[in-house]
Amino acid sequence: MAVTVDVVVIGAGAAGMMCAAQAGQRGRRVLLIEHYHVVGEKIRISGGGRCNFTNVNAGPASYLSQNPDFCRSALARYTPAQFLRLVESYGIAWHEKTLGQLFCDRSSLDIIAMLEAECERAHVGWRMPCAVDGIAREGDGFAVATPQGGVHCTSLVIATGGLTVPKIGATPFGYRIAEQFGLAIVPTRPALVPLAFAPDALARYGDLSGISVDAEVTCGAGRFREHLLFTHRGLSGPAILQASSYWNGRESLAIDLLPRLDAAAWLRAHARSAARLDNLLAERLPRRLAQQWCAPQGVAVPISGLGDERLRTIGAQLNHWKVLPSGTLGYNKAEVTLGGVDTRDLSSRTMAATRVPGLYFIGEVVDVTGWLGGYNFQWAWSSGHAAGQVA
Repeated sequence: MAVTVDVVVIGAGAAGMMCAAQAGQRGRRVLLIEHYHVVGEKIRISGGGRCNFTNVNAGPASYLSQNPDFCRSALARYTPAQFLRLVESYGIAWHEKTLGQLFCDRSSLDIIAMLEAECERAHVGWRMPCAVDGIAREGDGFAVATPQGGVHCTSLVIATGGLTVPKIGATPFGYRIAEQFGLAIVPTRPALVPLAFAPDALARYGDLSGISVDAEVTCGAGRFREHLLFTHRGLSGPAILQASSYWNGRESLAIDLLPRLDAAAWLRAHARSAARLDNLLAERLPRRLAQQWCAPQGVAVPISGLGDERLRTIGAQLNHWKVLPSGTLGYNKAEVTLGGVDTRDLSSRTMAATRVPGLYFIGEVVDVTGWLGGYNFQWAWSSGHAAGQVA
């Protein structure tokens, strides 16, 4: 026989558990359905197992969306400071790393246990693992079909749908439900993802795997100064992952290998040097990178033999190295999914579908994608909280 509850939340990840706990603590009867056999798996593997659970700088400017102002309301009404208070109330030790990133001292399992405890305190019911066979509109509510029996609810929250890391259960389920009820989908693609070298660049730089440098990477409207990592397939590291969210698949990245240094002026200051270009550059960059980068520039002659104009050109290239990737490494290697449920079909205050009363979309399934460094978890907490206050 079918059971009846007030709220069904589909997806027991960060956003789903936050929403279920908030709704349950308001006195709503909540059922949380998760098709995977483990809850919060993306939380568990994040931050090297220590969960970069928020960023103190989280604000609208740190998110990408076709509707940039959409995230403003939810982020303002549930802030990083509020989530941090929840973390501290459970005695979870934490520390701040660079650029406002907050991590657990011990384990990401502490965050999962906290969310489970919040759901238990709110008397949230669970079905896990449990697939959803179908959803239908039924009167003013919804009928959710599962192998464990049907469920009727007045509010339905979709907290699943991101395509990243399919081996831990990611599916396009949330997008299919949005389309079923007439909501638009902004085309999706991997974001915060390593980029692959084109064959010619791979032939030159592929053996530099493991070398990391401080660099500033610019792509479209994104500009990030963090570490860049060479891999056996291309480029990774925080600077590249950040820039990948802005890459349209056609334009080159601009990489400053000597950020905050006028490379042309520096080279020209050594114009009379008898040193080779790669040896001089090795004072600023790892030697193997300096050698590989300089190979087409001509390193067999002293810098004094290159001439002023050539040094200007080489300096400009060091500050503005153009790299056109051949593609990304896909959803298996991506941190998040860019695109998703079109926010123009949702209320920014409640996450509700404006034309389907009682239907909500939260977290990664929505066309709101944060920077690397805890921003996407903060969106999960904020959007889950927003829906949980009204569903």
